[in-house]
Amino acid sequence: MTKTNNKTTRRTFIAQTGMISAGITLGVNPVSAKSYKTIIGSNDRIRVGFIGVGNRGTQLLHIFMNQPDCEIAALCDVYEPYITRDRSKVNPRYVKDRPGQIPAMAETFPNKVERYSDYRKLLENKNIDAVCIATPDHWHALMTVDAIKAGKDVYIEKPLSKTIHEGRVMVETQKNSKQIVTVGLNRRAASSFQKLAIDIPAGKIGKVTFASTCYVGNMFPFGIGKMKPENPPADFNWDAWLGPRAYRPYQYNIAPYMFRWWNDYSSQIANNGVHYLDLMRWMMNEQAPVSICASGGKYAVDDDRTIPDTLQVTYEFGSGALFTINVLEASYGSFVSDGFIELRGTKGTLCTNENSYKIVPTRPGQFQSWDKLMDGEENNPAIKDNLLPDGSSRDSTTNMIRNFLDCIKSRKTPYCTLEDGHRSTSLAHLANIALATKQRLQWDPAKERFTNSEEANKLLHYEYRKPWNL
Repeated sequence: MTKTNNKTTRRTFIAQTGMISAGITLGVNPVSAKSYKTIIGSNDRIRVGFIGVGNRGTQLLHIFMNQPDCEIAALCDVYEPYITRDRSKVNPRYVKDRPGQIPAMAETFPNKVERYSDYRKLLENKNIDAVCIATPDHWHALMTVDAIKAGKDVYIEKPLSKTIHEGRVMVETQKNSKQIVTVGLNRRAASSFQKLAIDIPAGKIGKVTFASTCYVGNMFPFGIGKMKPENPPADFNWDAWLGPRAYRPYQYNIAPYMFRWWNDYSSQIANNGVHYLDLMRWMMNEQAPVSICASGGKYAVDDDRTIPDTLQVTYEFGSGALFTINVLEASYGSFVSDGFIELRGTKGTLCTNENSYKIVPTRPGQFQSWDKLMDGEENNPAIKDNLLPDGSSRDSTTNMIRNFLDCIKSRKTPYCTLEDGHRSTSLAHLANIALATKQRLQWDPAKERFTNSEEANKLLHYEYRKPWNL
């Protein structure tokens, strides 16, 4: 293969190998994954660069490494030990206090992997076909927009953005490109939800007027602790980590990992809750709410967090339905009877987990003479060798990444588009804005503006720190 028009040639070959890869994924092709590795050469694999290779980034890296048609081309991070993959160089304090969040690293790569501390240099590498972005939330928009403009296909980890304005800019940028972008709302790749997303809007459990979910984890009493600013480790580029956000001194309980409890960088309704909000919106075929109200606060956990430890949000949709989500970090135990999402319909109630679900027929209320309007149903498929009966992985993230790589070849629409990722992530942002303003907010889904609060509209975005701009 010559270097002339290399990008076009690689893209053409990658598209031609798509059918083989799809056959392996579905288990219908006589060529095994092991032998497939020997069929395709290094120039024929999809070369992926990784931006952000800490906790979640490493999890994604390992799944990509297991795909036979993927080559790890580059790593980028603002913390040097994550780039060099040398855990012995990680600050011992991090390892002691966050053993589950500091990756083991020490991976073996069969090819040369480029290393970068500036993601823009990675994007300049013409030999990289796609990027996987798993940085803190406040970096997602800039990096995704720059990657699209650089001609890279993008796997962007959830939540899609830090603000609603960012999400819309990301969507519009992709519309003006030819790039494939997948948002890592991975449960869209679970076969059980793919089935329910067809059955529920078709009326399987009747008209659904109420859906509920919760994320629960008790961080009482000390949470992320109380700390004072200090100097970051010498090999941690704190200024680069902050990026577009306002400058503040480094603080040990912000990064790495603990940024999820700081409103400037993330929130738990965006980090964890967005998965469940996305599933409810998808299964009920809703686009966006027309009103939002939120209650909550820091009621029990004594730490530096700037997000609530107790939060309840209600969304109202124009179709005639309510969603509620509870994010509770001062207690323990889900109150969804089976799984993590409950949908209540006129015929039955659905409770679902990632790979299983249960439908219980509803009972007649006052003045009703019917016995039942549907039969009960339970789907709990047998899992063998980590695979479901349809041949897909029980791990929806693996399925999501596999779909992304297949879509790079076929140029087909991935399981979770930027528009879907934006609409679902917006639910988390709307909740945070409603809580901040202490108002019941009216939302225009088409204009993506509040119709009853200019105070709330001011929170749709923030001013980026120079020199960064979207």
